[in-house]
Amino acid sequence: MSYRVDEIDKRILYHLADDARNTTAPTIAEEVDVTPATIRHRIRQLEEAGIIEGYHADIDYERTDGRIVNQFTCTVPVGERRRLAQAALGVSGVVNVRKLMAGRENLVVTAVGTDTDDISRITRELSDLGLELEREDIVQDELFHPYHPFSPDDDPGRRSLADVQSLTGGAEVIEFTVPDDAEITGLTLEAANESGIISDESLVVSIERGDAVLTPKGDTVVEAGDVVTLFAPESVSDETVAAFEAESAE
Repeated sequence: MSYRVDEIDKRILYHLADDARNTTAPTIAEEVDVTPATIRHRIRQLEEAGIIEGYHADIDYERTDGRIVNQFTCTVPVGERRRLAQAALGVSGVVNVRKLMAGRENLVVTAVGTDTDDISRITRELSDLGLELEREDIVQDELFHPYHPFSPDDDPGRRSLADVQSLTGGAEVIEFTVPDDAEITGLTLEAANESGIISDESLVVSIERGDAVLTPKGDTVVEAGDVVTLFAPESVSDETVAAFEAESAE
């Protein structure tokens, strides 16, 4: 089941790509005007969906005893690309392997060596694995920037989430993609209200199911994969947020 990335998710991805170590849920929550619990819930969903695959340090290896960062552009048989990429990661010194959709020069390997002799050793080991080395380059520097379209400043004409919510007097609007094992899954909205899963202060304003947008009614059953939009005059309670989370996330 594919995960539907919304505006809140995009802001989360932007800030984590910019500086994951110093980004906190309250910081993002303040910008998009939702609760920190909502942000933490979204991060777990993004991780479980495989959209966030990990958190990696940006290391300047030259500052660690003058090590050399080398990039190898290689060609491997297309059918062997996955296997040889995994094998290349097993070579001591290799820190990154990129698979490219190309017939030739379809594998890019980044390695760190202590000196030129160590780089030569890595070159030999990659060649012995069956990688055809097309080009070697010393990496002088590498710059990173989060994806611009996910930035709140990317489109000056686009309303921010906080601006939209201010029209309702500071209310909170949250969008959930319902997982298979959430507490809410399989319940009607009426049953969810009666049991307190959806608090009296919260209102389901829309449900997207595939290409259709449903008008929420008491007998509407919440299904896995639904995109549910909740509205609350002040904030959606943590208990209601938890009802839309996967059981394994608790």
